[in-house]
Amino acid sequence: MAGSIFGNIFKISTWGESHGKGVGVVVDGCPAGVPLCEEDIQIFLNRRKPGQSRFSTPRAEDDVVEILSGVFDGKTTGTPISLVVFNKTQRSSDYSEIASYYRPGHADYTFDMKYGFRDYRGGGRSSGRETIARVAAGAIAIKILGMLGISVMAYTKSIGEVEIDMNNFDEAEILKNMLYMPDRIAAEKASELVDAKRAECDSVGGVVECVVKGLMPGVGETVFNKLDASLAKAIMSIGAVKAFEIGDGVNVAKTLGSDNNDSFMINGAGKVCKETNHAGGILGGMSDGDDVILRAYFKPTPSIFKEQHTINKSGENIDINIKGRHDPIIVPRAVVVVEAMTALTVLDLLLMSMTSDINRIKGFFSDNAN
Repeated sequence: MAGSIFGNIFKISTWGESHGKGVGVVVDGCPAGVPLCEEDIQIFLNRRKPGQSRFSTPRAEDDVVEILSGVFDGKTTGTPISLVVFNKTQRSSDYSEIASYYRPGHADYTFDMKYGFRDYRGGGRSSGRETIARVAAGAIAIKILGMLGISVMAYTKSIGEVEIDMNNFDEAEILKNMLYMPDRIAAEKASELVDAKRAECDSVGGVVECVVKGLMPGVGETVFNKLDASLAKAIMSIGAVKAFEIGDGVNVAKTLGSDNNDSFMINGAGKVCKETNHAGGILGGMSDGDDVILRAYFKPTPSIFKEQHTINKSGENIDINIKGRHDPIIVPRAVVVVEAMTALTVLDLLLMSMTSDINRIKGFFSDNAN
């Protein structure tokens, strides 16, 4: 299977299946000397692991990460970092029935058409459990970005029709509620909505917003490796994401240039800034020094307990009732995944930007010569 490698300089390769022995990632291109321990990664994995609330699958996995290589005496060595999380509570028998048919909204049919067979135990590589590897690698990227004064913060912007009120925005609230919403009132309303749909054996979608602060201007390339294009690829590679936006997103199609353009100015500190940020911190494929703002739109969980119509492998029309352990909503556990993929993209393009100016190269080698 191709397509399990992401990045150019800071490169990751993920592996493993939902009901296999485990899932993991190899991180290549990480600079030496970065302080790193398993707890640095675990705090991020804890945010996506199952069984934490009534809004996630009851599959009870600890998702404990082990660092197998690339770290010595508490610091990265510059060699490949191998990370693994072993699966411990697989119940593959829950999925034996679906081997004979294709679940609506899943990759069952497309896997069979491409490879001639599929791992029906929880979806194999197409399972959301694959994102463990992304989050583990993303935790390292977030740590490196933090050392450069760059932060990455994601949160749930909306669940169904319930959207946060930016006037009530409270960053501290994000980790205080089960839906990772920075608005307590909206979180309460959204919880009621999810509970109601779960009682109806249905599921709900939503939107995750992510903000990158402190990113210097000029990160990203001008043609195929644009920052916004690269972020779009990264975020759209997350299972269940069906749309992506930067800045004002689709709303720009309804505005005028005189309204949409962000005017430049010199602020009180004598620095270049913009009066507005409709562009979402990206111009010409490169960061402009303002906050990078993106949004990921997630579909409802396809595994619902209502009766659904589908076909079996014999080509017959059938009705099914899906069994197993499933999230009634994907969004809360996906917040940290969006954060991770954003960090991996930004760090990789930042490292690529180090060779964009001969003076930077000369400065680097001059400093190291001394």
